[in-house]
Amino acid sequence: MFKSSFFVKTLLIGALSLLAASFLVRPSMAVTVQEITTPKGLNYWLVEDETVPLITVSFSFTGGSVLDPADKQGLADVLSATLDEGAGDLDSQAFQARLEETAVRLSFNSGAERFSGVMRTLSANQEVAFDLLGMALSQPRFDEEPIQRMVSRLQARLRGDLTNGDSIAAKTWFATAFAGHPYGAPGTGTIDSLGRINGDDLRQIHGRIFKQNGLKLAVVGDIDAQTASKFLDATFGALPQGDTLPKVAPPASIRGDTLVIPLDKPQTSIRMGGNSILVDDPDFITAYVVNHILGGGSFTSRLYKEVREKRGLAYSVFSYLSAFDEQGFFFVGVGTRSERAAEVKDVITAELERMAEEGPTKVELRAAKDYLKGAYALRFDTSDKIASQLVGLQVQGRDVNYINVRNEMIESVTQEDAQRVARRIFSSPLLTIMVGQPPVVQTSEDIKG
Repeated sequence: MFKSSFFVKTLLIGALSLLAASFLVRPSMAVTVQEITTPKGLNYWLVEDETVPLITVSFSFTGGSVLDPADKQGLADVLSATLDEGAGDLDSQAFQARLEETAVRLSFNSGAERFSGVMRTLSANQEVAFDLLGMALSQPRFDEEPIQRMVSRLQARLRGDLTNGDSIAAKTWFATAFAGHPYGAPGTGTIDSLGRINGDDLRQIHGRIFKQNGLKLAVVGDIDAQTASKFLDATFGALPQGDTLPKVAPPASIRGDTLVIPLDKPQTSIRMGGNSILVDDPDFITAYVVNHILGGGSFTSRLYKEVREKRGLAYSVFSYLSAFDEQGFFFVGVGTRSERAAEVKDVITAELERMAEEGPTKVELRAAKDYLKGAYALRFDTSDKIASQLVGLQVQGRDVNYINVRNEMIESVTQEDAQRVARRIFSSPLLTIMVGQPPVVQTSEDIKG
């Protein structure tokens, strides 16, 4: 029985599964998701499963690269790389050795507005695992040697990106779409900005991010609510409450344009996109279905059929919807031979216009609904995926019942809804970035004309 101080809501979710040593296990007939409040007031979602002796903890804090100082871009990224490089009385080597000998895995990641992490452990080692995680979060050392080692590693990655057309195109798209706004700044930083980062910088941003306000938590695996609550209170309950970080101002709307960047590569990388909607918009589910039909459905999408199957212009092409807290956007990506780049751009533009004008067909809508509903269970077939999904839903402002009603929401999308939302999104001005070599690379005016 749970202690009376716990607030518990349960939801039965069919067809979820947890993992074995490779994080794969037999499917469960049903899994219970519990929403729990610990004695110290931390809210988290829990999936108990004793099938295998594993525990996964996923978490997300408010804050990310939007907090990077202008002259030290990439700071949050360096923070994510150094948190497990020594904590408390353990230097980098000792901390890593402790993780290794107890089979505990810690990983951290910085996005634009969220800082996330995952802990994976054998249930037999749960006490030491939570202790190490707590040390990493509350007592990071930020010693000079591991900072410089991680910075050098990140700089090497950036040097590789200098000749990577896809990376250049994506970074340029965001920098242009959100010019002068934190969303447009490179979250990975630059070679020069990374070189200016030191331990004091890391301690400062650490103090801004690692607070209970805005914290989202999920626990999945061989652990009960009482035990999980005890460890979470010890690990996260020690963090300060703090004030919620201020939201960034909404950026200006994305403007249409075509920019070309010369790169001596046989393939041209193209990134195209425009304004979309926020995750909490009532039309988001409909937009998600429509995007699946456009380019999110891989081999069945319109873009795949038009660009690859009919014309053989590219090996792959994709589109997706995404959103920052203050701005939604859609994004199309493709790589093609430089001599065919202008043709690919025209084909994609035509498909976007056709989707905006006509919306999807009834056949396309039916197929998309069936696929999206059927594939949803695949997001919950590993402990890592389950934990990630649960935290992601919390970040989006969903409740646990969303898992239960999500497929109903997909099914309720009508033809009229799809046509209306397609027009709303894909009539947006189109920003296009093309990175490649002649003959495609001439001038922006040549391509636009």
